[in-house]
Amino acid sequence: MERNGSVVTGESAVNAGRLSGAAVKRPQITDALARTFFEEWARVGYSALSLDAVARKAGVGKAALYRRWRSKADMASDLVKALSAAVVLVDPGDRGSLEADLYAALLAARRILNHPLVRRILPDLYIALGREPALAAAMRPGEMAREKKVKALIDRAIARGELPADVDRRAATDFLIGPLYWRIVVLGERCDRPRLKTLARMTAAAITAGQPGRSRVS
Repeated sequence: MERNGSVVTGESAVNAGRLSGAAVKRPQITDALARTFFEEWARVGYSALSLDAVARKAGVGKAALYRRWRSKADMASDLVKALSAAVVLVDPGDRGSLEADLYAALLAARRILNHPLVRRILPDLYIALGREPALAAAMRPGEMAREKKVKALIDRAIARGELPADVDRRAATDFLIGPLYWRIVVLGERCDRPRLKTLARMTAAAITAGQPGRSRVS
């Protein structure tokens, strides 16, 4: 899966998931399997995904796949963990105001959500989380990293006096990601820069309005 022109592969995940005593595995084979796995996931969904089909379409023997991953859940959790770490929301740095910081963060999130494989896999991934505990565990490091990025954004707003120190950071994360995810992934719509500016303004207002004694962005 690509992000900013590069390919997200499973090699880093496989390093943690190698079978004990296994020989060093060829990175190009691991990469081909990872790319094909995500392509098949996007095409047929997780429940219908077959590792035999992944190996065949990647042009790799089944034995090579099973040397790397014991099962579909094992492969999915390894690759999702690597992908989740790779697509962590970028902190755009201090843009001078809460609204400007939110707009820059939304631009970064849009680049991730606009990827065709991401748009097709994410809804199915969230459905699969309830059936595959390993997938939920694989998602947590990326989710924690994203929350940390939003926390840095909120901390800057607190330092500027735009928000109180006890602002609900978890709710702020929901406000930032939720509307954009709904529009791009669920509705399949495009979200241009004017729309992002509107979302940034409304998100800043919503975060501020949720604090006692505050009715607008400073």
